[in-house]
Amino acid sequence: MKKTIQIAGAGIMAVAVATLAGCSTVGPFVTSISSDGKGDLIVQKNTVHLNGFTGIVSTGENPTTEVIRVLPEPQQQQK
Repeated sequence: MKKTIQIAGAGIMAVAVATLAGCSTVGPFVTSISSDGKGDLIVQKNTVHLNGFTGIVSTGENPTTEVIRVLPEPQQQQK
């Protein structure tokens, strides 16, 4: 009885490890940089999902967007 429980426990652990090892999520990575036409940069970031069993790479469902204001360099006075 005790040996059967140990074998069942080992089987459950093996399935859990195989399931968790199959998918991974990394990121966020910059996926797009563009200009808004007013001198600002629009940067989009997203995560990447890799399914190790099928080899399919897909992007996440919730991209984030940042607007970065680019200011011109201040004019230095010439002497």
